[in-house]
Amino acid sequence: MESENKVELKLKLYYGGLFLLTGLCVFIFSLLGEKSYEAILRNTIVSLIITGTVIFMLMDAIGRGDKGFSYDNFRHKDRFILSYAVFTVMACVLGFVPNQFWPYMSLFVILGLFSNTEIGLVSGVGLVTISVMLEGNGSYGELFMYVLAGAVALSLFRDLKENTSIGLPVAISLMMQAVLLVAFNVLFQNRTLSINILILPILNLMLNLIILLIFLNMFGVYIIRKSNDMYMDINDTEYPLLVKLKDYDKDEYYKAIHTAYLAERIAIGLGFNARAIKNCSYYHRIGKLDGSKDWESVKHVYEEHHFPDEAVALLHEYIEPSSSAVRSKEALTISLTETVISSIMYLIKKNKDAKIDYDQLIDKVFDKKEADGELKNSDITFREYDQMKKILKKEKLYYDFLR
Repeated sequence: MESENKVELKLKLYYGGLFLLTGLCVFIFSLLGEKSYEAILRNTIVSLIITGTVIFMLMDAIGRGDKGFSYDNFRHKDRFILSYAVFTVMACVLGFVPNQFWPYMSLFVILGLFSNTEIGLVSGVGLVTISVMLEGNGSYGELFMYVLAGAVALSLFRDLKENTSIGLPVAISLMMQAVLLVAFNVLFQNRTLSINILILPILNLMLNLIILLIFLNMFGVYIIRKSNDMYMDINDTEYPLLVKLKDYDKDEYYKAIHTAYLAERIAIGLGFNARAIKNCSYYHRIGKLDGSKDWESVKHVYEEHHFPDEAVALLHEYIEPSSSAVRSKEALTISLTETVISSIMYLIKKNKDAKIDYDQLIDKVFDKKEADGELKNSDITFREYDQMKKILKKEKLYYDFLR
């Protein structure tokens, strides 16, 4: 509890610093731009309102936990805070740079991928507004151009995965930016289309392309693939931690292996998080190694072995479920499959030649879960629940293999 309070205090200090940094930067650059006192006051107040809104949205997202952010940003809030601080200073500097050279399209993407799409859009709009206010002759034309280009790019990059091809999204984003830059020159600047007015837009596209390629490559390696690589290691049946469980209690080890197999089959069939489900099935009883029974005494094991954040969150939910929280589909999947496997293993251990009606057993397990009220707080749908039962009933050959 004490560590959580320290983290919360640290976060508040960061947000307070971000708020003051924005106001101070805009105030100083407004003075350097020799703005009138009225303009300086306007710019400073507007910038504080912008950052205040972004902070409010961040606090709202934090209140929703992991679901409030994209990827693992809930546990790495410093990414967005640092990016926003750097981009705030950059926004002030860009106010003194020709507006056709602003690389805001790529900045929108970075802010969105380090938080969520909504926060990325609002913070991007806010930073473009700051640059426009600090311009000598800023107008709504630049705002229109960069906000629209940023919104399109955000929508294209909002759901990146390891196998996502970025070629087409990058091409569409750059094409949209090129069209808007030309439209800005013709419609808002009333210029005649010529080679000369295309020089800055071409440089703009090249700059955005370089930033996007560098950032997306780093994002893929250090955020998306990093999690996948960790899963590949710890979801291996020969991983040292799982081997320790095997040496300590073979029954628990094989129960974990069989549960993971069935749970993963359901997850793949219904589109749940198969990697996290498999991981939780393997390791939720790992506390038996040192006698740990509650979350606080066992979580250090997962931290020491660098389990992915989403895996730790599911393990926490499964080991120590909250009475007020809605139970995830993944947790319910593991609970159902583990009960089925435990029941079958018990009956086989009692009588190896016992004739088991697997369909009837599975129906009884599901009926028992319903009677115990486990489904009331779950976000499972009727269709998914029915499909779970069907998938488990199709595995009769696997159950016979348990003998």
